[in-house]
Amino acid sequence: MRPSLLLGGVFSAAVLASCVLIGCGGGGTSAIDPALSSGNWKWAMPFYFPAPFVPADNLMSEEKFQLGRYLFYDKKLSGNGTTACASCHFQNLAFTDGKAVSTGSTGQLTARSAMPIANSVYHPTLTWARPDLVSLEQQAAVPIYGTNPVEMGVTAANEPTILALFAANAGYVARFKAAFPADPAPITMPNIIKALASFERGVISASSKYDLWNQGLATLTPSELNGLTLFNTEKAECFHCHAGHNFSDQTTFAGILPQGNLFHNTGLYNIDGLGGFPAPNRGVFETTAAPADMGKFRAQTLRNVGVTAPYMHDGSMKTLTEVVAFYAAGGRNIPVGQPNAGDGRLNPYKDPLIPRINLTLAEQADLVAFLNTLTDNNLLTSPRFADPAVFP
Repeated sequence: MRPSLLLGGVFSAAVLASCVLIGCGGGGTSAIDPALSSGNWKWAMPFYFPAPFVPADNLMSEEKFQLGRYLFYDKKLSGNGTTACASCHFQNLAFTDGKAVSTGSTGQLTARSAMPIANSVYHPTLTWARPDLVSLEQQAAVPIYGTNPVEMGVTAANEPTILALFAANAGYVARFKAAFPADPAPITMPNIIKALASFERGVISASSKYDLWNQGLATLTPSELNGLTLFNTEKAECFHCHAGHNFSDQTTFAGILPQGNLFHNTGLYNIDGLGGFPAPNRGVFETTAAPADMGKFRAQTLRNVGVTAPYMHDGSMKTLTEVVAFYAAGGRNIPVGQPNAGDGRLNPYKDPLIPRINLTLAEQADLVAFLNTLTDNNLLTSPRFADPAVFP
């Protein structure tokens, strides 16, 4: 067994146990339970990826995935016809948009940066800090209908017009019928949301240099190997919050028992000396109003992190070198006179897993080198995930 499979201790043991239960072999792709899909859908992933959880009322099918892909890239799915899901999720940037915050259909800015969608089938909660948002169907409705901020701008008033546009398109009529064959009138917003969720579930990132190395198909450089070793040890502490096949301590899959979902205050801010974060970006606190939830956010997956700059929930860090240095320092100290000044290292709500870490600059560079091995060029270029207007 390669050492990377030991990431996260007990968690990875659960992942591997899941692989045994679903018949994974010692290499290649896994044998996924056919009950998790319908029609001609097939999962393609390495042996150490566990079977994804799929809700019984929205089973996977190739037809539904392809409908979701068309909808994901279609600007008709917005109140004014100017914005698609893909407007904030670019394939070549691992389905982020390269901005600190995104711009909605009316020009309103979001409070947080666009998150990548790859491997979102494994996320038990969605977005940066919503413990109550627990399915991709729920999440898809947020940008579609949300009013604070407005993203897609769909409302009760313009929804009939939007649906009529799809109903007037012969290609969409056929795709909806194929995706929802038992529904006599399938062009509905609930079905649009199901199709979008199915597309997102099907976007799997598992072909990075790290994955190839994990399967004995690539070689890591000495710097990358040292970064991997640092990542997995108490020296750098990374594995505590970025464990398992998806490099996040929030992970779900078929057969796993419900777990408490973790959110972390990393010491990014301390604007009042009492632990405060700048509104409206105060993490889980925005949902619960519990003081202990101030500044708590989900540990993002590190897959494709090399192409998803800028970093953190508000895009306030530009490079991976800056991010690694931030964690090595045990938080961020913003000097007096600068916006949001305060010593995050002293934030009283900071997670105990974020101490000051004694890493040399060379060791920090090795960590960055390892993180860059998590970039999956297949994800960034595959026609399967691309705009169908470009790749029919």
